[in-house]
Amino acid sequence: MLRLVLLLSFGFLSSFESYAQELSALDIVKKMDDQAYGGYVSSHVKMTIIRPKWTRTMEMKSWSIGNDYSIIRIISPAREKGISYLKREREMWNYQPSIDRTIKLPASMMSQSWMGSDFKNDDLVRQSSIVNDYTHSFSDDQKADPDHYVIVSIPDPDAPVVWGKVKMWIDKENLIQTKVMFFDEDEDLVQTIQSSKVKKIGSRYVATHMELVPADEVGKKTIMEYLELDFKTKHEPAFFSIQQLKRLR
Repeated sequence: MLRLVLLLSFGFLSSFESYAQELSALDIVKKMDDQAYGGYVSSHVKMTIIRPKWTRTMEMKSWSIGNDYSIIRIISPAREKGISYLKREREMWNYQPSIDRTIKLPASMMSQSWMGSDFKNDDLVRQSSIVNDYTHSFSDDQKADPDHYVIVSIPDPDAPVVWGKVKMWIDKENLIQTKVMFFDEDEDLVQTIQSSKVKKIGSRYVATHMELVPADEVGKKTIMEYLELDFKTKHEPAFFSIQQLKRLR
């Protein structure tokens, strides 16, 4: 889902604009995705779920290697502490500490709400791949927005995806994904994510604040804020195991 979108190194950016016009929509999506999810990433995230009559906050830690391996573990509030999610390539599991049970998540659950938020399970565990499962093209809207690449992504036949169409605004200067619109199979808008509060962490620039707003549900939204990010700590693929779900703190 949805998870952060990162900036290319300055040296690469200096040469990027010189050949940007030669890049295809797929090339740009690949580069954006590599910066967002490539390599080793550890994070501490705060999620705020806002409803017309109540607001709920939770915090989580996550560890990942690219798009293939990830663990997300809830650390607060206390009643949900320890609930964890594991992804290994195309397979996902959920650990519930209250019953000490791990279940494998079927593909049919990817479109369901993640922990009662406006994000879907697929947004967080990223079963589908925006690079591999979609065909990309430039939108005519790009003519009215010279600062962004506006790219429309349509799922490939039989791809294991939640969305019928995704439309992305990617900042030309640094390849940060600033806005994403998600549509259903009938091309009706379902939700929009806006990213902001760009910060430099190490050698990377990161959009640390994301707001997801459902299209037809007034007063509802979910905010994700990155409190900590680490791109240096390395974990081997063996770290991402069902056993590890019970060990992490």
